[in-house]
Amino acid sequence: MGIIKTDKLVFEYIRRDEEGNVEGITRAVDEVDLDVQRGDFVAILGHNGSGKSTLAKHINAILYPTEGTVWVDGMDTKDDKDLWNIRQEAGMVFQNPDNQIIGQVVEEDVGFGPENMGIPTEEIWERVEESLKAVGMYQYRKFSPNKLSGGQKQRVSIAGVIAMHPKCIILDEPTAMLDPNGRKEVVRAVRALNDVEGITVVLITHYMEEIIHADKVFVMDQGRIAMQGTPREIFSQVEKLKSLRLDVPQVTLLAHELKKSGLRLPDGILTVEELTQELMRIYNARKA
Repeated sequence: MGIIKTDKLVFEYIRRDEEGNVEGITRAVDEVDLDVQRGDFVAILGHNGSGKSTLAKHINAILYPTEGTVWVDGMDTKDDKDLWNIRQEAGMVFQNPDNQIIGQVVEEDVGFGPENMGIPTEEIWERVEESLKAVGMYQYRKFSPNKLSGGQKQRVSIAGVIAMHPKCIILDEPTAMLDPNGRKEVVRAVRALNDVEGITVVLITHYMEEIIHADKVFVMDQGRIAMQGTPREIFSQVEKLKSLRLDVPQVTLLAHELKKSGLRLPDGILTVEELTQELMRIYNARKA
């Protein structure tokens, strides 16, 4: 079993009137099977309302299944006795960093989680230092969070989760409120955590450019998994992604249109460098 596994996970939102009577039921997650291996970088994509954020909240036991089962490192999220352990193993980072930052000074905020866990003071400061260095924010440790940019605040939020030494980090659209530079900062920090620290990452997003370095991608639509595969396999299906109301990275779309016009390009080009290499290959072949 992987570090995160779901078996036919179903979650329904129940709407009630003022008297408490059921007005309607919305199935936000519909029989989802997921298997994330330790050390993986997994991306979950989907348009607004696809169910991806609802799925993310099950991994941290914020929500409980209506039907089916979720395991985190072998622990069933419905088992109350394991709740504390599950939330230590699977740290959560949300969209708005202001909702997670509570300290007046960056290093105090990052140390808040370990302090609540009863970690000895000396070890707390060691964890604060290592986690801030991991996200490139150590030089800001004495700053007030109010003085930081959106991207910097989000990296502090991630450091606060890392300081609790989770085995997995779930990031629920962590760049949704950031500008392009802030998004790059956060994604770079997340990739480093996965590559260098070996932390399992589950990234929930609708920005296609953020997933090109993922090991596996799941695309959700109407609560179900509509596509799954490597980034290259997913981006090779441009028309299907469009039908799911998802944008495609500009370089992938350009390569797709060039291929339609007759150029012999491979499917699923992910970066400008790849496209440049392929165009040079075609140019040199014609020149020869």
